[in-house]
Amino acid sequence: MKIPTSLKHKPVIVSENYENIDGRKAYSTDAKGLSLGLAQWNDRGKLDVSAKVWRHTGEKWSRQSEELPMHRVLDLAILICRSSLYFQDAYRFPKMYDPENTMIDRIGLQGDAMSVSVCTENPLIDEDIKLFAQALSDDGEMIGERLRVLSRLLKEMGY
Repeated sequence: MKIPTSLKHKPVIVSENYENIDGRKAYSTDAKGLSLGLAQWNDRGKLDVSAKVWRHTGEKWSRQSEELPMHRVLDLAILICRSSLYFQDAYRFPKMYDPENTMIDRIGLQGDAMSVSVCTENPLIDEDIKLFAQALSDDGEMIGERLRVLSRLLKEMGY
């Protein structure tokens, strides 16, 4: 299925077979494609690039398609990596976290830092963190494959 080019987001680089590799939903997802292109929120004379997940209901392109600035996509990747690293050792805590110290890390970005912490505002955190850790473990092979590809590409780019 071809990603539309007549909408506000203007695709430049596309992956039109994303439905075949969308994690556990591969071959049965509404996420049909990914694109990098010119953001739909561009003001006249100001260009931003963005990443977009294109969803299709089976009949039409969905309003639930998501467009993110590329730096946010990378911020999410950083958050995923740091969280995955945290959960490698979280078993050491009886609750999978230390209630007295919920801060996992502060990652320096743009002269400040991204805080990464356990969300103790969640009233079900003690249950949910275990479910999250289990799901992360269950998807370990799939996530690991993507992290290895990302690592290889970053190395090829000189990072």
